[in-house]
Amino acid sequence: MTAPLLPTAPVPLSAHGRFWGLVPCAGMGLRAVSAGGVAGAVPAAQTLPKQYHLVAGQPMVLHTLAAFAGVGRLLGTLVAVAAGDHFLDAYTHPSFFKVECGGPTRADTVLGGLKALRERGAQPEDWVLVHDAARCLITTALIDTLIDTCANDGVGGLLAHKLADTLKTSIDGPGGVRVATTVDRSDKWLAQTPQMFRIGPLMAAIERIGPSVTDEASAMEAMGLHPRLVPGGAQNFKVTYPDDFALAGAVLAQRGHGTTLERFGGLRGLPPWMGDTHLCSRTSSRSR
Repeated sequence: MTAPLLPTAPVPLSAHGRFWGLVPCAGMGLRAVSAGGVAGAVPAAQTLPKQYHLVAGQPMVLHTLAAFAGVGRLLGTLVAVAAGDHFLDAYTHPSFFKVECGGPTRADTVLGGLKALRERGAQPEDWVLVHDAARCLITTALIDTLIDTCANDGVGGLLAHKLADTLKTSIDGPGGVRVATTVDRSDKWLAQTPQMFRIGPLMAAIERIGPSVTDEASAMEAMGLHPRLVPGGAQNFKVTYPDDFALAGAVLAQRGHGTTLERFGGLRGLPPWMGDTHLCSRTSSRSR
């Protein structure tokens, strides 16, 4: 997909700055692979990355990108894919562009995406919202809430969910794994995405900390900073294990996923391996 041309003159700063989306999309999601394939979506011999398998009738990442497409303040969303990954070529849309800058780790992919944004005119002081492709239940409203909350913050922040369950540590004991202690949960949060920071400081943090960092907030924390926690929600979970596909599909079905169909064209949301039979079947069912 050809990246959209940026204006020759700098885009005027809004009251809070300029905003970009960045979706790392280069991993395979191996924890989602079961003996029967990824969530039963395709045969095990066909190893599509997890983010391209169907959820509620559409490739998972399209639900993610549809939510970002609804955020009017974003100048664009960069999808960072692995070299040779052309899956999204069939889903062109002016709200996002893909760059083959994926690396061996999430941090490498994010860093490649940040460098690609800079090459396309993004400035060090611009904000970037980094979001997991597999968090396909994110909503435009949550993204806007994060921007509204953090745009005036000196550090930035992330969506997170206050831990509701009792938290245990474990030890190996007689007959299996056993409880060691109960941990105070009052100050515990589950980190989610998007995570929103200025491009320059985030690049510097990842370059200094290295590829082992698992999220952007961790990189900023290692620099002595304290990102802001913005309440997200239980539905903004990361599709990771086979059972998660069914849960995400049920949530999208309950919501109605018309936004994704409207953004990306409904019938075009079929990957090539499904073939014309499925296309004809869906066309027939929609005409009843």
